Amino acid sequence: MPLGTLPDRILIVEDDEPMRRMIREVLAPPGAEVHEAQSSQGALDYLEKVDVAVVVTDLRMPRIGGLDVLQFARRRNALTQVILLTGHATVESAVDALKGGAYDYLRKPFEPDELRHAVDRALEHYRLNRENVQLREANSAYADLDGLIGKNPAIEQVRRMVRACAGYDCCVLITGESGTGKEVVAHQIHLQSERRDARFIAVNCAAIPENVIESELFGYQRGAFTGADRNRAGLFEVADKGTLFLDEINNASPAFQAKLLRVIQDGTYFRVGDTEQRHADVRLIAATNRPLPGLVESGAFRMDLYYRLRIVEIVLPPLRERRNDIPLLANYFLARHSARLRKPSKGIATRALGSLMRHNWPGNARELENAIQSMLILSETDMLDIDVLPPGIEREGAGSSRAVEMMEPQSLEEIEAYFIAKTLRETQGNRATAAEILGIDKSTLWRKIKRYGLE
Repeated sequence: MPLGTLPDRILIVEDDEPMRRMIREVLAPPGAEVHEAQSSQGALDYLEKVDVAVVVTDLRMPRIGGLDVLQFARRRNALTQVILLTGHATVESAVDALKGGAYDYLRKPFEPDELRHAVDRALEHYRLNRENVQLREANSAYADLDGLIGKNPAIEQVRRMVRACAGYDCCVLITGESGTGKEVVAHQIHLQSERRDARFIAVNCAAIPENVIESELFGYQRGAFTGADRNRAGLFEVADKGTLFLDEINNASPAFQAKLLRVIQDGTYFRVGDTEQRHADVRLIAATNRPLPGLVESGAFRMDLYYRLRIVEIVLPPLRERRNDIPLLANYFLARHSARLRKPSKGIATRALGSLMRHNWPGNARELENAIQSMLILSETDMLDIDVLPPGIEREGAGSSRAVEMMEPQSLEEIEAYFIAKTLRETQGNRATAAEILGIDKSTLWRKIKRYGLE
């Protein structure tokens, strides 16, 4: 837990002391305090004074019931998640609970792991919802950012290294998977250096054919080859006194590697077809999406060039290793592209943000940015939700609760179908027992199973 932050609170509301004690013993989530109320009135008094992350309450209590506690808690703090417990489950009571904003609804007796899992998920949803609200409020602040976005310690380390090397004219090697933001890091080094007023030029070595890259970077003289009808400056000349970023340097040919090494060693080069030696006043930053030591070992990359480029090495972590930055990045991309596309948006629904956080992001931040653009373009409302998630991003992660989705308004039929399916699973498909638990007769249950396609 960050220094100076208070733990989240969980409140147990149960008038039966043995049950309350059992629930208390089951719950021990990290970063949270567990409090108890032996009556619903005591719960209201407590909720009036402090903010609570999760409320676990019995549904049927004297005078003030669990639904009243639910409504009070949600009025007091709309982010509070409420889990209702009851020994008298019916479809109607479940519908009332979830329509009232409950996170989940458990029927007694329940397994300790079932309650523990529900509370852990509710606490996770509360924290994500809280952060999402904060990010929506701060959206305007992101619109002017053009740097490294994130609070993860690995990104903080990248920022420190950028600041440390920006003021020195040394080569920098940036390593990381495709889409992790290597060009963003290179641009930040340029912007924080004394070369900031000169040009920053990015070149993808994999995108330029081997027989062309030399002339592109070093330039050529008229008549050097077929089609060279005039003298042309290369990118080293164009970037004079600025920064040249060579992305995917791992794709450079052996011949180009040798000429690049010469430029790094003494700052000189020749245009293609020219005998006049030229000087390059350029800072060189290179990036690779493949580990260069392995290429050096196999002979595909020069060892001397590798060590020349790697005066300082900055390693970018993949997005899956810094999931806590996904909400920040997603809202940053949303603010930027909302302004670019002139399509206002209030933010990303928490349940959609949860799906984004569970995704593995093989394409890293670039894939996330593309996903946000797609969602923004396809959304017919001012809130990006799960209905516009790109293909391949699951709406519900393994083991997650369907009730997370129910935090947003759902139809009565969807809620009823969910609880019928849940009860059938709990009774291992025994329809007679399920009908009794749900408070409906077997013929009605049969018709609803057919209607919702639950067979």
